[in-house]
Amino acid sequence: MTRAWRCVHSIKPTIAPARSFHNSARRLEIRHVAELPPRLPPQFKETSTDDLLALRWPSPPRNILLVRKDNDAEARDALTEFAHHIHSTYPDVSIVLEPDVAKESHSDLLFPVYAPSGAEDQHNLYQEKVDLTSTLGGDGTVLHAASLFATAPSVPPILSFSMGTLGFLGEWKFHEYKRAFRQVYVSGAPSPLAENTNDTNNPSTADSLQAWSNVKGKSLGQSRCSRILMRNRLRIGIFDSNGQPLPHEAPFAHTADQCEDIFALNEVLLHRGANPHLANITILIGAPPHQRTLTTAIADGFLVSTPTGSTAYSLSSGGSIVHPLVSSLLLTPICPRSLSFRPLVLPANTPVTLRIEADNRGKEIEVSVDGVRRQQGLGAGMEVRVVGEEVTTGESGKRQWTGGVPSIVRSGVGGGDGEDHWVGGLNSLLKFNYPFGDRG
Repeated sequence: MTRAWRCVHSIKPTIAPARSFHNSARRLEIRHVAELPPRLPPQFKETSTDDLLALRWPSPPRNILLVRKDNDAEARDALTEFAHHIHSTYPDVSIVLEPDVAKESHSDLLFPVYAPSGAEDQHNLYQEKVDLTSTLGGDGTVLHAASLFATAPSVPPILSFSMGTLGFLGEWKFHEYKRAFRQVYVSGAPSPLAENTNDTNNPSTADSLQAWSNVKGKSLGQSRCSRILMRNRLRIGIFDSNGQPLPHEAPFAHTADQCEDIFALNEVLLHRGANPHLANITILIGAPPHQRTLTTAIADGFLVSTPTGSTAYSLSSGGSIVHPLVSSLLLTPICPRSLSFRPLVLPANTPVTLRIEADNRGKEIEVSVDGVRRQQGLGAGMEVRVVGEEVTTGESGKRQWTGGVPSIVRSGVGGGDGEDHWVGGLNSLLKFNYPFGDRG
């Protein structure tokens, strides 16, 4: 049986070979993700106990995107096990996969899966359809999942399972997937789930309660929701020497090559690449007419990072470690010629411009966004403009959280209901201030 794309209205179930005690039909189908209902945006509520947000679904999430680590047998087996659990326990949930993963994995599943037909417009389809994303892999898998929404002003919540090398962004171990997914699925549901389903005064409320009533067991109640760590992103634009915006390249390209900004979870990097000459770049702070030149520096390159990216390339380049709840961005030089050029931490709403100088000896400067290098480099006079993403609207206490990457965490921060995962990551993964010798 081939793995070609099939239209749901023209494909009949294929009868699997006879097995002992089993002779049912297998639905080895890949359906187009456009057939799914539209995305169900959740609400993020501020809490009085800690700095994390509470996740509340208006009704059960329906479309779950599973993203796994590439070329990893353990991650592939985990995806199959996880998908079967979701389908059997939550039959109203549809599984969404990336095109290549769908072609490779759908034959291991006994039910249809959904995927875009190819790379074209797949980002828009994810943005329009996906309610929740779950990753099976390491930090790179989380970054890849976030990059699928690099052109979107809002990102669905991400439930990450650590199956990679470091796992600093991975919150859960895979063996906890049943408990972790259920907590997220029923977050914000009334308790008990089966009660109060006869309220017909508000049709939308009645429909929501009826949907929750199909879930077995009890929820945590509306007062105990899954906790969200809202990770800030960078908003990035690339401009030519005349100040005109340029379109971004795949996989971050907008539809019809629109010259709009994209978002990055970790960092944007300017680097000399294979060129033997150091980069000559002017750094400007602020927006016109109040823009001021910070310095013109010579170095291997420069990084502008988020607090999430502060434990990545920026850390290896001598940058500070910044807690993800600190609204900021980091400017980190890479091997500067001057020893007095130190890393800077700036407010997140500070515009930063990196301009390639005319006397830059290299032909081009390489640009990478979250580890993905732009094929066309930057020449003299071209600029990269970066600012922190605006994640809220409204006043304190009545704010609406519209941006950022909602990362689902297991415990509180700063006096919450458990250990701060970020502190644990510094100690156990990065070996923060780990002693040398026998004491280590």
